[in-house]
Amino acid sequence: MKRRVVVTGIGLVTPLGTGTEKTWQGLLEGRSGIGPITRFDASDQASQIAAEVKDFDPSFWFEKKQRKNLDHFVQYAIAAADMAWKECGLIVTEDNAHRIGVITGCGMGGLPTIEEYHGILLNRGPRRITPFFIPRVIPNMPSGHISMYIGAKGPNLALSTACAAGTHAVGEAFRHIVYGDCDIAVTGGAESVICPLAVGGFSSMKALSTRNNEPQAASRPFDQDRDGFIIAEGAGMIVLEELESARKRDAVIYAEIVGYGQSSDAYHIAAPPENGEGGARCMAMALKDAGMNPEDITYINAHGTSTPLNDRCETAAIKTVFKDHASSLAVSSTKSMTGHMLGGAGGIESAFTALTLFHGIIPPTVNLDKPDPACDLDYVPHVARESKPAAAMSNSFGFGGTNGVIIMRRFD
Repeated sequence: MKRRVVVTGIGLVTPLGTGTEKTWQGLLEGRSGIGPITRFDASDQASQIAAEVKDFDPSFWFEKKQRKNLDHFVQYAIAAADMAWKECGLIVTEDNAHRIGVITGCGMGGLPTIEEYHGILLNRGPRRITPFFIPRVIPNMPSGHISMYIGAKGPNLALSTACAAGTHAVGEAFRHIVYGDCDIAVTGGAESVICPLAVGGFSSMKALSTRNNEPQAASRPFDQDRDGFIIAEGAGMIVLEELESARKRDAVIYAEIVGYGQSSDAYHIAAPPENGEGGARCMAMALKDAGMNPEDITYINAHGTSTPLNDRCETAAIKTVFKDHASSLAVSSTKSMTGHMLGGAGGIESAFTALTLFHGIIPPTVNLDKPDPACDLDYVPHVARESKPAAAMSNSFGFGGTNGVIIMRRFD
């Protein structure tokens, strides 16, 4: 019999605020976390705007010496995991430590640290490189530090699958519990690469919005005037738990995760196929894994990056899978408010999907002033919508043509 898996804890560090309540309230208000870049002088960049985390206080979690040796993406991940873990109320013991896993995702790791120490190498020589350089940059540091932070001795993995990494991490954690490799998992994604090299690199690909004079209006998924995504940072972590374990503790259950799909476009390093074929197969796989029909899904948290290609192709993929039911779906892109957290996006959007099911409120897609004729679904424009979706899907698609989809349902 397939083991059932539920969400019992959520922790968020986002451009809308540190903490789940701040971020969720910001989403429902349709508030944007996007503004001018303050991390560095971006005056010579084509894109000068980003969604930065503004209220994070590392001293709440780390001593000064410790935080000096942790890249921001690791700090955010630990903080989000700590919030999720404390909320779920679990206690690690000698008896259960080996049954608790940590599986995280990120896209680019400690790129700002690499940029910083490359300058130090050139200007001051190799002997000035800190011994913490390598541990600061490698992508599995969130999963490693979180496991040490809470004492989890079960499966410990880090996935680096571009913008699908957070969703893949959640899906793999789900599978680990289903197959009995662990009973509990802290999972999600983290990213923090708002630095000259990343912004310049994405800008050279023409991937970022250059609506620099209107930062809060710059992320506009499915809108005819969209011109690129907004680079963002932060972390989203959730606690997944085998259902009977959660019931024994009388835990608060946000949602049940029931399906996971993954696929490859095998098409292009950065662009999806025009018909969204790879994403469509991924959604179909998740539905099959969940034992659901397309008509069972009420809401989709879209990948919705605000790039000309993604939004059109994702819409085509949804229509392929859901056919006539597509017009009855509520679809929204929370990236319209948070920006695009790259490998961390799937972590926060998994949390948003669980919160949508738990509270019965669908976050809006803001800035959808002039819908693209090729994007003609119900994108919940401008204002959050009270609803009680029975089941919801969350999509993530990454460079290299990698796709990840999870499905959750309301737990009654």
